[in-house]
Amino acid sequence: MSTVQEKIELMLAKKEHLMQGGGEKSIAKQHSKGKLTARERLNLLFDEDTFVELDMFVRHRCTNFGQEKKELPGEGVVTGYGTIDGRLVYAFAQDFTVEGGSLGEKHAHKIWKVMDLAMKMGAPCIGINDSGGARIQEAVDALSGYGGIFYRNTKASGVIPQISVIMGPCAGGAVYSPALTDFIFMVKNTSQMFITGPAVIKSVTAEEVTAEELGGAMTHNSRSGVAHFAAENDEDCIEQIRYLLSFLPSNNMEETPRVDTGDDPNRQDESLNTVVPDNPNAPYDMKDVIRSLVDNGEFYEVHQYFATNIICCFARFDGRTVGIIANEPNVMAGCLDVDASNKSSRFIRFCDAFNIPLVNLVDVPGFLPGVDQEYSGIIRHGAKMLYAYSEATVPKITVITRKAYGGSYIAMCNRELGADQVMAWPTSEIAVMGPAGAANIIFRKDPDKEARTAEYIEEFATPYKAAERGYIDMVITPSETRPYIITALNALSSKREDNPAKKHGNIPL
Repeated sequence: MSTVQEKIELMLAKKEHLMQGGGEKSIAKQHSKGKLTARERLNLLFDEDTFVELDMFVRHRCTNFGQEKKELPGEGVVTGYGTIDGRLVYAFAQDFTVEGGSLGEKHAHKIWKVMDLAMKMGAPCIGINDSGGARIQEAVDALSGYGGIFYRNTKASGVIPQISVIMGPCAGGAVYSPALTDFIFMVKNTSQMFITGPAVIKSVTAEEVTAEELGGAMTHNSRSGVAHFAAENDEDCIEQIRYLLSFLPSNNMEETPRVDTGDDPNRQDESLNTVVPDNPNAPYDMKDVIRSLVDNGEFYEVHQYFATNIICCFARFDGRTVGIIANEPNVMAGCLDVDASNKSSRFIRFCDAFNIPLVNLVDVPGFLPGVDQEYSGIIRHGAKMLYAYSEATVPKITVITRKAYGGSYIAMCNRELGADQVMAWPTSEIAVMGPAGAANIIFRKDPDKEARTAEYIEEFATPYKAAERGYIDMVITPSETRPYIITALNALSSKREDNPAKKHGNIPL
């Protein structure tokens, strides 16, 4: 009969063995690719010595194709919970050193468990993907595993923040779980996502493409918009995840963490008085405006490389998280197009789901014209912005810095789309269209067209007609924008607004 001490030592030995994953050779191979192991990633992600591993002893029960002879430590995935900056977070990390991190029945069940626990506890859930895909030997059991993950992703959407991290291959059905989550991080040169790989594409369409070109970090950050953040390496990626979480609440019933940033809420910036050029068609950098307004000039941009004609970012005003949506005059004059509409609509809906106020900085000449945009469905995609802003019940503050024309003026959250406070700089122009174009239509047969056009621009290329009718609340000195926004956010902190009772709306997807 074994003694208690012998049983304890046996347990410790089993744990030590399981923690080696696929063994020294497999770990060395992982490191040689510039990748950390699953446990190394989790230890970096969580506060020191807080990660608690669950289901370490779980084993598969597949007896097909010689699988019964394979041990597969931890079933190729490490799951558990811990704290990040002192707050509870659940996570899983696929272990590529064990059977290529492939997903089988029990591998999936371990992931299901942490997702269920995260929902019960109202804590964010982070999934680190590094896997060869479905474990083919387990056939439909593996597919069932994916289905259960997708279902939980959907049920958790808008309840807890869900973050997917691609730190290796992620192909086939595996890509749909990340696509269902709120944010996707990818690591340059070591992570790829695609439905079908280069070999299959070549055999079906004869197109030749590398894995990195097809589904690498920058492909999905800049071209497809599937991923939101790109990192230089595993360590940089984990640091960015922790930073993102600092802006977010743990769940949809909580407020965002309040941070003492040390930045004076009454601070003014005289440079804002000259940031808008005298030439109405000259560009300027809206990111300079954002830096001037937010606490310590610090913001974290979402989709930094995608649809760069619009900026979506998290920042703080007097220590409170806000989501900022801003047109970028430096890119396509700040026009809205299909990609910008999709990018901003998703960001607006995330912020609304998690009680994050919206600040909109507007300098938009219109929706991008063109056959390609019309054929790509700009009407439908542009309508997503109208829907997202109208649906959002969080505080909404709009600041018009320069142009706000036509449908794009509405789409950037005007009064009628539910903006709680609308401010305008004296440089703003709020109209159905640009004043020169409007004058050309109105005065096209007038013999004194030039003089009449100049008069029209003097009177209508201003914020004052909109102010006269109450469509904007105030015209402010640009340098005073920060204190005005903070005062508005304070006033709106007790805002309560409900949408009509319904199962759900039908956003024009």
